[in-house]
Amino acid sequence: MDLPAGTRNYSYAQDMAIFRTKTHWILLGVLILLLFAMPAYWHDWLSVVNRIGITIIAVMGLNILTGYCGQLSIGHAGFIAVGAYTSAILVQRFGVPFPVALICAGLFAGVVGMLFGVPSLRVKGFYLAISTIAAQFIIIWVIQHWTSVTGGFSGMDVKAASIGPMVFRSQASQYYLILIITIISVYFAKNLSRTRVGRAFIAVRDNDLAAEVMGISLFRYKLTAFFIGCFFAGVAGSLLAHTSLSISADYFPLTDSILFIGMIIIGGMGTILGPILGVIFIRLIDVLVTELSPALQNAFPNLPSGFTSGIAPLLFGLAIILFIIFEPRGLAHRWQLFKASYRLWPFSY
Repeated sequence: MDLPAGTRNYSYAQDMAIFRTKTHWILLGVLILLLFAMPAYWHDWLSVVNRIGITIIAVMGLNILTGYCGQLSIGHAGFIAVGAYTSAILVQRFGVPFPVALICAGLFAGVVGMLFGVPSLRVKGFYLAISTIAAQFIIIWVIQHWTSVTGGFSGMDVKAASIGPMVFRSQASQYYLILIITIISVYFAKNLSRTRVGRAFIAVRDNDLAAEVMGISLFRYKLTAFFIGCFFAGVAGSLLAHTSLSISADYFPLTDSILFIGMIIIGGMGTILGPILGVIFIRLIDVLVTELSPALQNAFPNLPSGFTSGIAPLLFGLAIILFIIFEPRGLAHRWQLFKASYRLWPFSY
């Protein structure tokens, strides 16, 4: 991280700190205040913001798995489904408190992710992607046909999230719950990327053979990456279930798994800021298309039926192509260039 002239680090702890100067702490405080005040001035957008927060948690996990460790997964929506159903069943049928169910959802999704991550020890790249797609289909098939537990094709109702006497039913209360868990997730991911485990992930991603020669256990770190990435997915699934108040297999399509990959490509793989920017970018496109679709249909009444609803996937595909061609390192890299051009040192972290 760049520092202003005259500022030095005199210890390893200072050098490794995420926020090093008073300016950084002040900016962090202002950002947190703005985030916590959002329900007061952006009330109509809370449903969108809540969806963005849940998606950031899920995509942050995928970024650890794919962006840092290089293990391509196209079945992330399936692992979110595992977390959602685990939490819903524990709360709905066994009366487990929501915080415990949230952690259990992450742990169980992580274990399932490790099981489907075993092929990563023998295959990689395209072949690993195929095995994770298989995970998506297997998980959804089990959900649809294990009717006595999951409700099958009809899905199941879910109780609202609660902590003691506090029940998170309104969009505003759900916003604060999601915001706090999102902040914790981002902070954990940021610190993980700078630890020995995070550096081992990067070594495996860059050259797994060289990493193994240096003593890095591929078995250990690849499965650890799958566990952590799917743990994040399970937590996101739990939040999705208890804020939607109902779930079914239709909530977790394969297209979402592909969408998550696109988000980290657009945002910037292997960065912490990248998934956040990618999720916001794609979700705002969805909102923009939703708002403009009626106007386009009225302006062009001769358009084929369903044409406007297909604009969002069209824009998503176009965005992926343009970013791969013109900015393969994503929005996070563009932000780095912007900071360097205007010498915005307070934001250089």
